Amino acid sequence: MTTPIDEKIRSVLTEYARLQTPVVALGDSDDLYQAGFTSHASVNVMLGLEDAFEVEFPDELLRKATFQSIAAIRDALETLGVLDAVA
Repeated sequence: MTTPIDEKIRSVLTEYARLQTPVVALGDSDDLYQAGFTSHASVNVMLGLEDAFEVEFPDELLRKATFQSIAAIRDALETLGVLDAVA
């Protein structure tokens, strides 16, 4: 079951990630980097997520693992309190 937060994450990925694999074909734990994600695209996705969820990623979350998968992004957003605000 897709949640509103997952839909928003997938929407940002669709717009900014430039993946070789369509976002709709990816599972929550699929490796985005294996799907064609680049470090440059991860910056664009981070900025898109910050706009979409009205948050700012702190330095400790600015690492590859944070953007490794949709589940990892959701976990990072949860640590920023986003899930409570959206749910």
